[in-house]
Amino acid sequence: MKNRIGKRLAKSFLIIILITISIIDIFLLVGFRYYYYNNISNELKSRLELSLDIYEKDFSNNSLKKLIYDDNQIFFSHTNAEVQILSANGKVLFDSIGKTDSLNLENINKDSFKKTNIVIWHGKNPNTGESLMSATGRIIDESGNAIGYLKLISSLEEANNAIYRTMLTLIIFTLIVALITASVSMIFSKSLVKPILELTEVAKQMLDGNYEVKANIWQDDEIGELAKTLNSMSEEIINKDQIKNDFISSVSHELRTPLTSIKGWAVVLKDAKDDEKDLIEDGLNIIENEVDRLTKMVEDLLDFSRYISGRITLDREIFNITKTCEDVAKQMRPRANNNKIELNVSLTDEIVLIYADENRIKQLLINLLDNAIKFTSENGWVKFQMYRETDEVIILVSDNGVGMSKEDLAHVKEKFYKGKHSKSHSGIGLSISDEITNLHNGKLEIFSEENIGTTIKVTLPIDNPKEVGENK
Repeated sequence: MKNRIGKRLAKSFLIIILITISIIDIFLLVGFRYYYYNNISNELKSRLELSLDIYEKDFSNNSLKKLIYDDNQIFFSHTNAEVQILSANGKVLFDSIGKTDSLNLENINKDSFKKTNIVIWHGKNPNTGESLMSATGRIIDESGNAIGYLKLISSLEEANNAIYRTMLTLIIFTLIVALITASVSMIFSKSLVKPILELTEVAKQMLDGNYEVKANIWQDDEIGELAKTLNSMSEEIINKDQIKNDFISSVSHELRTPLTSIKGWAVVLKDAKDDEKDLIEDGLNIIENEVDRLTKMVEDLLDFSRYISGRITLDREIFNITKTCEDVAKQMRPRANNNKIELNVSLTDEIVLIYADENRIKQLLINLLDNAIKFTSENGWVKFQMYRETDEVIILVSDNGVGMSKEDLAHVKEKFYKGKHSKSHSGIGLSISDEITNLHNGKLEIFSEENIGTTIKVTLPIDNPKEVGENK
């Protein structure tokens, strides 16, 4: 299992090298063959032209028969090739090496000489199997008539042997290169696979829950980048795990407080006398408020669970978001007054219709205003603004509260993040608000400075109500 990638890499390198060398070998062999054959062809052609020139200048008035018996040496005195003289119909009349079984190795095609004066042929002797090359030219008398043919024949065996020796050399060279390539490829693949195997081992340890382990960064390359990413992931998991544990601890504490209060007042009310009406009323009010707190916390947790699991759905409809903002402002004003905080509301007068889930938008606005009020001290202020800007609705919630540090600001929208302030509770309010905004294709931005205040800007797109109505 561990060597599969290494073997594949080595095999791939070897195949690539072998294919490359094989292609080079083929081109070299073709080149050598062309070089040898072309040299022999040029040699035969030049000797043939010389012999025919001599005949044309000095012996063109002689008949073919006289030429054969008296002056035939002019045709083979300038070459070591076999010389044949053929009749006009292609029959062999003379052979310089005195073969009695001399053959016309290729059929004389008179049409071929209309394009060129000399015809080159190569093939095998049907009797001996010897590879041969020949050059044939017409013998023209002084009247311009072709009285026969002159042919020079050369063996290709020596050239073929040279080609075979070259091919053998190339094969040996290819095998040596293949052996070297295989060795180098195995070494290289092992050096490449080793860090991958280490990363795999680190990943397995992380899978077992050991997120403290870190991967070695071998080089600043793709594998090194993977190692950095794995290390960053482990740090992020540790961080998220710590945040989750803090969240569970905080929620447990938050749940315990109202439950303790409810239980305590239940005991007090159980022992209360009938004439202690004020005590009973105060106790019931406190229990009611604490139950409301518990209900709100449970609802937040359920909503958060739906958001992170992707099971939340939007019940979209066309509504006037200006009216929705007015309703939320009225709903939150008593809370602000109880905390002695001035709530300033500045909403546009125009009717702004959007296509969205009104209940989720209300939840978003309540979360933002609730956070602003919660983190603003007595005699402070919270400002709630809404206006239209082209095809978007802009919602601003500002306060002069405690603000956030740069560290908190970088993580405040993350799941489970509570921040360091003592008033932080479950740490999921802003996360849910951000999810609601994203589901509506909007954008939630947070601007804050510690001890100065915070501004949250929500941008929501406006769909054309007519188009929306047509598509419903």
